[in-house]
Amino acid sequence: MINTIKNLFGMGTKTNYEELIKEGAVIIDVRSKGEFDSGHIKNAINIPLDQLRNQLHKFKDKNQPIITCCASGMRSASAKSLLLTIGYTKVFNGGGWNSLQNKL
Repeated sequence: MINTIKNLFGMGTKTNYEELIKEGAVIIDVRSKGEFDSGHIKNAINIPLDQLRNQLHKFKDKNQPIITCCASGMRSASAKSLLLTIGYTKVFNGGGWNSLQNKL
């Protein structure tokens, strides 16, 4: 149970985000447009969490790596869970965008 919770919030096995980007991962920033406009990771796609389900047509390959991020890691964990439930197979919670940016 603890490992499941850790993995959901991106605290389990260490993820090599740089390698994922090299493999073609996309970064989806699920913060609001205003939050995104105040600073974000270069090339990240802004889709607020409440709009994510309606924007998934943009990501046709359910095997493409996807990294979710937000301000603290809570919304990105919800986004990861949603994507996995819908059938995306390689989804990683990058947590807060500032922290993720430092890992890239």
